Amino acid sequence: MAVALSRAGERAGAVAALALLWLLVCAPGGGGCHPLTVADLFDRVIRHSGRIHSLSTALYAELREELTHVILKLLQAWKEPLFHFNQHIEHHQQLPDDSLSKAKQISNMVHELKTGVEKVTEKMQSMGIISNSLNGIASSEGTGLSISNEANMMSDSDFIHCFRRDSNKVQSYLKILKCRIMPENSC
Repeated sequence: MAVALSRAGERAGAVAALALLWLLVCAPGGGGCHPLTVADLFDRVIRHSGRIHSLSTALYAELREELTHVILKLLQAWKEPLFHFNQHIEHHQQLPDDSLSKAKQISNMVHELKTGVEKVTEKMQSMGIISNSLNGIASSEGTGLSISNEANMMSDSDFIHCFRRDSNKVQSYLKILKCRIMPENSC
């Protein structure tokens, strides 16, 4: 199935290339192909180049929005598991108070980071950098991970390992997003 779709895509691309070549070389009209002037050819390739630029600009904006969406979803997804993790470790008698404090601090910091990313998102929307299609994603409370028995059995170190990995992803994605939006920072 995938091979058939790939071949169909290749054929469609070849047909489009031939159509473009025809438009570049021949002027439409009765009686067949009439050679175009150099000025006509330039006008056509400039218009075609403009369409490519327009499509790539739209795709670039969509990728920024998708990256913002991923960041917000990751932060939201950790809300409930962190809450349950904090409840779980509060009952560990052998954990030092410093560890309990760090766990609570992480939960608070994730909430603050999510709020900060929401503010950045709102600012980007007001500046027209991204569309308003992300409205409601950041504040939706039902998108967190639900804690199953399997997750409850996950060891504390595995849980923190997963969280640590995702927090690194969020930081990397934020850096990439900043570089895409503010290329003057020489990223």
